[in-house]
Amino acid sequence: MYTFTDRGDRSCTLRPLAGRQRQFHQIGLECLGFADARSDVEAIAIAWDLLADLGVGGLALEINTLGSAEDRGRYREQLVAFLQQHRDQLDPDSQDRLQRNPLRILDSKNSTTQALLADAPTLADALAPESRARFEQVQAGLAALAIPFTLNPRLVRGLDYYSHTAFEITSSQLGAQATVCGGGRYDGLVEQLGGSATAAVGWALGMERLVLLLAQAAAVPPAPDLYLVNRGEAASAQALVLARNLRRAGFAVELDASGSAFGKQFRRADRSGAPWAVVLGDGELERGVLQLKPLRGQPEAEEALPLADQQAMLERLTALVRPEEGLR
Repeated sequence: MYTFTDRGDRSCTLRPLAGRQRQFHQIGLECLGFADARSDVEAIAIAWDLLADLGVGGLALEINTLGSAEDRGRYREQLVAFLQQHRDQLDPDSQDRLQRNPLRILDSKNSTTQALLADAPTLADALAPESRARFEQVQAGLAALAIPFTLNPRLVRGLDYYSHTAFEITSSQLGAQATVCGGGRYDGLVEQLGGSATAAVGWALGMERLVLLLAQAAAVPPAPDLYLVNRGEAASAQALVLARNLRRAGFAVELDASGSAFGKQFRRADRSGAPWAVVLGDGELERGVLQLKPLRGQPEAEEALPLADQQAMLERLTALVRPEEGLR
């Protein structure tokens, strides 16, 4: 927390934003020695798949190219010339950056400055053909992996050692501080630190924000595989046995123990998010079957499965509810 005494001698404390704290931890990925555009795509894919596998929702990927040092040199001259003509319309921070680091003005959060930048020259126009072709390879690689992305020409980096691909992954679950992972190519870093020229690409992921996202995901329980609708004294007793057997076979099962009418149970089944309902009433019990009903369309997929032949029933349930397991 940032605490200070104001001019009225009052103690004031600024409330931290969601996902932004004074102490920061990160995990990251570094790929050194690889200059090919495919390494940019692979780095992004690893970050995207990691977050998706962890259950982080509302993911969005933004990418841009910073071009080469020569590209940025040409662009800097064009941008500074434009902004100098409109210096009095820039916010104070952007005026201060105009000579020190003009590319960071592109990332300004000031609405007036952003409106002015709509007419500014773009880095894309200053790219050499080789830089443009490289960025097209990155886009084609992401498309081939079915990773959705949007182009953000205002996505920049404030340090000179960055080049070519820059990217950010955001989550709509975080509110204002939406960035979860950021990275890109920094071919000039190792040389600036005294080493030999070394191609490099990588990213960093903030642990504090990731913990917030995982806590939110954990607060929403996953939908069950099956919702067990049951009614009738004998059927309800058998439903308890059936639920246990299905769980032991690896299915996530929600058992309706309300004894309500079938209509009410089906409404709860639908709200549970389960893709299938298992129906067991006294009528089904007399016939020695359970009824499997799809809850997400395909009414023609409804089936009656034998209760007596447990192995056949479980194999059919696996084929219908978890078809990917049948491909292993």
